[in-house]
Amino acid sequence: MDLFANLALGFGVAFTPINLLYAFIGCLLGTLIGVLPGVGPVATIAMLLPATYALPPVSALIMLAGIYYGAQYGGSTTAILVNLPGEASSVVTIIEGYQMARQGRAGPALASAGLGSFFAGCVGTLILAGFAAPLTEVAFKFGPAEYFSLMILGLVGAVVLASGSLLKAIGMILLGLLIGLIGTDVNSGVARYSFDIPELTDGIGFIVIAMGVFGYGEIIMNLSKHESEREVFTDRVSGLMPTAADFKHMLPAVLRGTAIGSGLGILPGGGALLSAFASYTIEKKVKLKAGEIPFGKGNIRGVAGPESANNAGSQTSFIPLLTLGIPPNAVMALMVGAMTIHNIQPGPQVMTSNPELFWGLIASMWIGNAMLIILNLPLIGLWIKLLTIPYRWLFPSIVLFCAIGVYSTNNNTWDVWMVAIFGVIGYAFIKLGAEPAPLLLGLILGPMMEENLRRALLLSRGDWSVMVTRPISATLLGLAALMVIIVALPSVKRKRQEAFQEED
Repeated sequence: MDLFANLALGFGVAFTPINLLYAFIGCLLGTLIGVLPGVGPVATIAMLLPATYALPPVSALIMLAGIYYGAQYGGSTTAILVNLPGEASSVVTIIEGYQMARQGRAGPALASAGLGSFFAGCVGTLILAGFAAPLTEVAFKFGPAEYFSLMILGLVGAVVLASGSLLKAIGMILLGLLIGLIGTDVNSGVARYSFDIPELTDGIGFIVIAMGVFGYGEIIMNLSKHESEREVFTDRVSGLMPTAADFKHMLPAVLRGTAIGSGLGILPGGGALLSAFASYTIEKKVKLKAGEIPFGKGNIRGVAGPESANNAGSQTSFIPLLTLGIPPNAVMALMVGAMTIHNIQPGPQVMTSNPELFWGLIASMWIGNAMLIILNLPLIGLWIKLLTIPYRWLFPSIVLFCAIGVYSTNNNTWDVWMVAIFGVIGYAFIKLGAEPAPLLLGLILGPMMEENLRRALLLSRGDWSVMVTRPISATLLGLAALMVIIVALPSVKRKRQEAFQEED
């Protein structure tokens, strides 16, 4: 009964006109800025954080939460329409979403992303309301060794996830890990692989590589063809909403994605990102039904599952922040900053000392998710109209927005040149038939893996057996090894090749 009383208190706070207004402003601004290529939730919140200084604490956090999931939704829009991931977890959405757009099914892809996100967001918020304290105990059991093993499992999953050659997928992951090593060593403060170039001491940003490899690479490939052969979406837009068959395929994927995202979202260090990749890997393992489009060709499950996982993970990532005061990702770190500005100490005492804030924020998430779906479903037609712009006008606009987006993150022209260089590299990947998604996962997880491995060895005084003596770590490594063995089996290898032979 306490839960219902607390939720009643939260909805009482969230349904005040001023808080409803700020939730709407947050969702709208988040979506509009999130649609800009490369400007993900972190950059969006960082840009708009000063706007919340003068607001009451509850209104400020409600607005920032709206910006967070609004920007995440906007990121999936660019991923589906123009092959540009707005943020890290949208990399998975690109694989099937962009293929659907190419076939004139951008409407169903955008709608499935929106509906999946809405359902998962509601479930994630319910879990946050009901199980915040017990779930935090699960996150407590994860030490550096467990995180390292979880990331190993994530990378092995990415090899299975990649279409085509296993060798190419492993090569791309290793390349991503190597690029992730560029920059200043966290422990010693020494610049590594920077070749005395000052700009490389901070490393190469995810946004730079993602925009170059996916966005510019695709543009160069299109421009390398004759005008009659270029990728044109016009005249092929069929329907703005998913069909009955789409809903039938989507529903199990949304449920699976929501379960994965809710579980992994509480883990610090990219739980929402890992859940999107994990969801896509699992969807590829589920047997195709009769008449279903193969993966890599625009399967709607490959959009609905990861988007649901990503959104559920985004909601449950508030659990360690609100219950322990530990920010699990960069966005939550900014939320800690916002709470500190308003003289709120994040941690277990928020629930008891400031229940209006805690439960008001949770209730506003439900309202925010409903606002997002009301805002974005009518906008699908507008986004689709972007695809009817002639390519000769569309590609310079994409290049311009990418340049503005990447420049605005660091105010540095070096990043703009790096995007161009990675655009050429991305074109080379397309020509070689190499899937770039594993490279980006390697790039994101590489520094986190290194940090957790070093920390685990430091705590165990250099004893490597800590990876297998801790039960959770040993289980995760065992699952990774099992996955490698299964994929290496001749019968599985043959089936995998059959599944992807149309793409090669």
